Amino acid sequence: MNSKTKALEAALTGISGILVTPYDAQGEIAPDRLPPIIDRALGAGMHIPVVNGNTGEFYALTTDEACTMAREVVGMVGTRAPVLAGIGRGIRDACRLARVSAEAGAAGLMVHQPPDPFVSPRGIVDYLHAINDASGGVPMMLYLRNDAIGTAAIADLCAVPGVRGVKWATPNPLRLAEAKSACDPAIVWVGGLAEVWAPAFYAVGARGFTSGLINVWPERSMAIHAALEAGDYARANALIAGMKAFEDIRAAEMNGTNVTGVKAALMALGQDCGPTRPPSAWPLTPQQQGALEAFLRANDLI
Repeated sequence: MNSKTKALEAALTGISGILVTPYDAQGEIAPDRLPPIIDRALGAGMHIPVVNGNTGEFYALTTDEACTMAREVVGMVGTRAPVLAGIGRGIRDACRLARVSAEAGAAGLMVHQPPDPFVSPRGIVDYLHAINDASGGVPMMLYLRNDAIGTAAIADLCAVPGVRGVKWATPNPLRLAEAKSACDPAIVWVGGLAEVWAPAFYAVGARGFTSGLINVWPERSMAIHAALEAGDYARANALIAGMKAFEDIRAAEMNGTNVTGVKAALMALGQDCGPTRPPSAWPLTPQQQGALEAFLRANDLI
């Protein structure tokens, strides 16, 4: 294992900050609005920025836009941290994104679980092999949002060359523990359901977690991570309870306000990244907006 891969694996046990995708007044991507958000998050200690994740509205972007975002974010971050680039869609788009992200200098690829209605576990194995070939062997992090494929299939995915870890994004810590036991001990298991689920995932051996909050309040994300790393579950849970109002807003409307809440908060902080694209909800309802502003004021964020 080379030094870059070691650095990536160490960073993955920290906070994977899922960056928003900003839009301008015409609705076009506006990556030039990201530097203040990236700078604050890295300044707070964020371990690994992630471009083209779900908080980045990956499925609302064209493949050309996703390629541009990968290039731009890697350039903005520079040598300050490894960057994880989201990869997905049909196999040809996924391979194109893999090549572009690798050429841009991404340290790793976060491979979205294919949403195709006719996906098969062995088909995902072929999908991963093709992405690995296209990128020239850039390390891959599986983004698992549905564990119904079963433990044996998850183990098969983790055995594909180039797979270094899994972002576990299903609310099933017992299945996570089972999958972890069935796979190579070298695989890095990361909590993929943000701060709220991080304590439960830590309890069964995951380390680190994804975060959309990092765009808005990176200091709180870092404090939660520090508490979990210290084994202080009481403090971690207290810190998470203190952001419940924000998480309730993001979880509303079948989770359709997840990114809406983040972008609305950024607007309130004076860092306008534009609205979200449909089918994400926009804007917040008056009640949701009032709850968001109360949360931001209560925590001295505005």
